[in-house]
Amino acid sequence: MKPNHIAIIPDGNRRWSKLKGISKKEGYLIGIRHIGNVLKWCKELGIKMVTMWGFSTDNFKRDREEIEALFELFREHLLEGLKKEREVDEKDKKSVKVRFLGRLHLLPKDMQELMRQIEEKTKDNGPYQLNLLLAYGGREEIVDAVNKILKSGLKEVDEKTFSNYLYTAGIPDPDLVIRTSGEQRLSGLLPWQTTYSEFYFCKKLWPDFSYEDLKEALEEYSKRKRRFGR
Repeated sequence: MKPNHIAIIPDGNRRWSKLKGISKKEGYLIGIRHIGNVLKWCKELGIKMVTMWGFSTDNFKRDREEIEALFELFREHLLEGLKKEREVDEKDKKSVKVRFLGRLHLLPKDMQELMRQIEEKTKDNGPYQLNLLLAYGGREEIVDAVNKILKSGLKEVDEKTFSNYLYTAGIPDPDLVIRTSGEQRLSGLLPWQTTYSEFYFCKKLWPDFSYEDLKEALEEYSKRKRRFGR
């Protein structure tokens, strides 16, 4: 049994940079680049959908200088991704669809525009999909969904209707959630969508998460019996 959709919390970049004696910005850069490695491995292993948490609403509470450095790295990689998307041939262009989910209006305007362009460029791509959670908080997602429902005038909803008002509308729930760094909590990752997900906690810090670690997570998942409450 192989998961179709994996959600990843790539935790441990700051601790890793401290251990290596480098700046937080350098650690974040390595961590962001490592996302590309893991996405490549997921494609090789036949994982069709990956949701990656990049920046939470709680992260806005961090030091302003640290946030600006991280946003600068995001901009660079968004620009790089957009450039590649314009250059790839038609065969490759059909590979990965990209979506950005969260309170995106809280991000700098230029970042919002880059994300809009990437979504537009990749909207017809497939069969793989990458969902990036930016300015994301699980409770905020539920609150935003409730407010949308109230604004729509609906008086009553069921689970299916409620799901259609989440950021992830139309996206299947994650089969497997992987978190690195040894922390054993979700910290607000997709609380509605992960009700029946399997969890795998890896002790390694994100930049040290390897191909073998990913395969081990998938092997562990294959041994699980998913009953969905039955």
